Amino acid sequence: MRLQRLGAGGLPAEVLRALHARARNRSLPTPAALIGQWFEAAAVIAPHLQARPVAPRDAFPSRYANRPTTTTTGGEPVIGGGWIGYRAYPDGAGRLPDAAGGWTDSVLRLDTSGCWWYESLTDIPCPAYLAAAALDPQCEPEPWSMRWTPPDRQSHHNNVEACKAAIRAGEVYQSCICTQFTGQLTGRPADFFTDAIEQTRPARAAYLQGHWGAVASLSPELFLARNGTTVTSSPIKGTLPLSADPAALRGSAKDVAENVMIVDLVRNDLGRLAVTGTVTVTDLLRVRPAPGVWHLVSTVQAQIPPTTTTVELFEASFPPASVTGCPKTRAQQLISDWETQPRGVYCGTVGMSSPLAGLELNVAIRTVEFTATGSAVLGVGGGITIDSDPASEWQECLDKARTILDLTPASPAHSSLC
Repeated sequence: MRLQRLGAGGLPAEVLRALHARARNRSLPTPAALIGQWFEAAAVIAPHLQARPVAPRDAFPSRYANRPTTTTTGGEPVIGGGWIGYRAYPDGAGRLPDAAGGWTDSVLRLDTSGCWWYESLTDIPCPAYLAAAALDPQCEPEPWSMRWTPPDRQSHHNNVEACKAAIRAGEVYQSCICTQFTGQLTGRPADFFTDAIEQTRPARAAYLQGHWGAVASLSPELFLARNGTTVTSSPIKGTLPLSADPAALRGSAKDVAENVMIVDLVRNDLGRLAVTGTVTVTDLLRVRPAPGVWHLVSTVQAQIPPTTTTVELFEASFPPASVTGCPKTRAQQLISDWETQPRGVYCGTVGMSSPLAGLELNVAIRTVEFTATGSAVLGVGGGITIDSDPASEWQECLDKARTILDLTPASPAHSSLC
């Protein structure tokens, strides 16, 4: 293993632009990135990643995720390398593979003080080009444009009413109802993503690309984090636009009920594997900002046996509770009837499993998937309870999508130096 301090340098978007430009110029595999709050770092970038389709059960291999976190003498987690990828929501054939990802032997890590580190599971020193990309990226933004087509409002209205009817009939207590914006990108998905993280600064952003297309996740939500035998999940339920008074979230009976029901579902999911008596709610109904909105966020933690595999974790808790409903199985069945298009990567998960840092996965909301030809899909949705108003639920979808729909390409200060 090698841990090499590089020093202060470029912003994550700048470093990612430089590495993408180098990969294109040399016909190399493209970088993958986790930006925001991952493994107690501000950014984790794999310089090159062969992101290939895999069977869903093979995503995030267990042998890389069930050991206690390795730390530096300063207490910072060491990542070194690992498997980065995604697993789509399980609702049939989507536009992209059901799962994809790949292995990296090394990463660039940006710590929270602004220092870049080169970390490798091998003993190979940091290549000069990689240090240069981190410390002095020298690469300006490239142009892109996106043409979005909105979803059908009446269809979403009908699905909300159908969900409320199912609640009155005792089928479910709550369900997440989603819809989709479709788009066409002119330019490169990587340029869309780098501009997006600069303009929105999401907590759990992730990007990877392959011959099949690309995934640009601008998520604020943690699905699962595993450090040895400790598993943590932080479901989001309850939303208001940033222009509203955040105190109104805690005062909303509908939003509070929505969050508490999902917290109970997460407790149930983790409880299927947890050591008896170890499932705890460490934070309940915390109001937190996300791009364009306020959210209610809670945190559930549990201890699991050390032999627990990632496959078992997924069997117990996937898809994430916050994008399904209560009870989960019946909610998923009804969702498949109400929603006419597969969710795809949206409402699945993107993240990394590392032999040194453990497992971290987001909930793939605020996530755009791109096909190889540039067609794009942005899913949006929200939790429906008996108190839901279809017009308000539609507005919540617009509020969540707004920061992505309003993205604009960055203007280069001068001609590109890539």
